[in-house]
Amino acid sequence: MSEEVEKPWWEEDSGELQGQPSVIVDNAPQQIFVNQGMGMPDFPTTAAGVALGISIFGLVCCGPAAIASLVIAMGALEVTNTHLGHPDQGMAKAAQVISIIAIVWFVVQMVPVLFG
Repeated sequence: MSEEVEKPWWEEDSGELQGQPSVIVDNAPQQIFVNQGMGMPDFPTTAAGVALGISIFGLVCCGPAAIASLVIAMGALEVTNTHLGHPDQGMAKAAQVISIIAIVWFVVQMVPVLFG
């Protein structure tokens, strides 16, 4: 009596890979390229971040430092105004406004000290 031992499914030689999904090439999604050949324009660097940091320092701690940040912010604004869409324009404008506020606040604080 010969008994046939059935092989497990992973050892069968059916020629077909079991457990592998069949890939239909015709319905494969197409790759879409975005911004072909278009990159960000190169803008000149500015010191708008430095001006913003110094202007905040001048507002919080040392009023005369705001004078230096105002000068730096004006230089950064000069560069950003000549290049439309420059990413540092908002930061340079914020540094300019904060510097002016810090200078005015410093002068208001110094008036009673000097003339009081």
